[in-house]
Amino acid sequence: MPEGIQMASFPGPPPGADPLPGQLDRWLAAHGAELVSIRRHIHAHPEPSHSEFETAALVARELAVAGLSPRMLPKGNGLICDIGTGDRVIAFRADLDALPLQDTKDVPYRSTVPHVAHACGHDVHTTVLIGLGQALAQLDQQGELPGRVRLIFQPAEECVPSGAPEVIESGALKDVVAIYALHCYPQLPAGLVGVRSGAFTAAADTVEVTLTGPGGHTARPHLTADLVHALGRVIIDVPALLDRRVDPRAGVSMVWGAVHAGEAFNAIPGEGYVRGTVRILNRDAWREAPELIGKLIRDVVAATGAEVDVRYTRGVPPVINDRMASAVVAGAAGAALGADRVVEAEISMGGEDFSFYLEQVPGAMFRLGTGTPGSEIRHDLHQGNFDVDERCIGYGVRVMVHTALAALSTGAF
Repeated sequence: MPEGIQMASFPGPPPGADPLPGQLDRWLAAHGAELVSIRRHIHAHPEPSHSEFETAALVARELAVAGLSPRMLPKGNGLICDIGTGDRVIAFRADLDALPLQDTKDVPYRSTVPHVAHACGHDVHTTVLIGLGQALAQLDQQGELPGRVRLIFQPAEECVPSGAPEVIESGALKDVVAIYALHCYPQLPAGLVGVRSGAFTAAADTVEVTLTGPGGHTARPHLTADLVHALGRVIIDVPALLDRRVDPRAGVSMVWGAVHAGEAFNAIPGEGYVRGTVRILNRDAWREAPELIGKLIRDVVAATGAEVDVRYTRGVPPVINDRMASAVVAGAAGAALGADRVVEAEISMGGEDFSFYLEQVPGAMFRLGTGTPGSEIRHDLHQGNFDVDERCIGYGVRVMVHTALAALSTGAF
């Protein structure tokens, strides 16, 4: 058992809340500490996007021990595993990759890989899905799994292009009627989950605008194209115009993150650029964004005399949770943890490539509380000190098991 981990780390739901009385309690009592050990091992040995080979191999070994037969993806850095039988498949997805950040925590399971860290909780996502697979395998062996469940362990969520499209192309969604995922959320304490229907996270694209001109002296701007002034027009005018060309309910946010032009105070440069992100909550607005934004940029620059090149790069679509799938999660989480531990999740303007799956089949992502109640230390996502209250692993497994059984039992999909 890992140091400091007690069986009580995985408390059960309130009396009468669990329709599987005793079974999950006993299973988590037997396997909870092992799951924490798996999470800590993954956390200490993170692998960046597209390089998740050892992590995938570890997952495959753990599932095989439970009597399952995982199938590695073609590149060997991800895997798929079916449990049970049936024509309809309920899928669950976890992401395997870590971020290019230095782990700054002073803990025994601190990252051993320089400048790579599980600062987004994918180690927790992976561990919870392993636990789901092991628990469902036991139910299946007992003849108590009423259908087929698919576990998808996906590489390369944290990069563009991301891994979801390749996983889908490999057949991960064959026969799938609904798909679910969770995401760590340190703003909620462990033991709570956040659920919402509709827009959950935003589409996240990037745009780079490069301006060129003959350059010149700042004493004679009329004889050249003043690129610094032109970039300023792009920076200020384009987002303002975009706000008035798109329905405000679409949730469009255009923010610049980098700008560069010139070196000398008295020389007008011949080249400059500005780079930023475009985030959108509405699918239709996202599909129309590249053409509209490109036109707005070119129209603004036209009056300055500069030449313009616009590079708009698609990132991920918005995550739009299906109404029925969200209801299944909310009901399952209430049954697993108690209705008072299910809250409405806030919309995030961050991007998440789970959205690619939701473009194909209905489903929902929910937020798993990972914060330590009463703690004054902030362990925010994408920060070097990110960590979780490890009780969240047991809560996550419990909610996932109930979601699987509820989704298999409903005729909505």
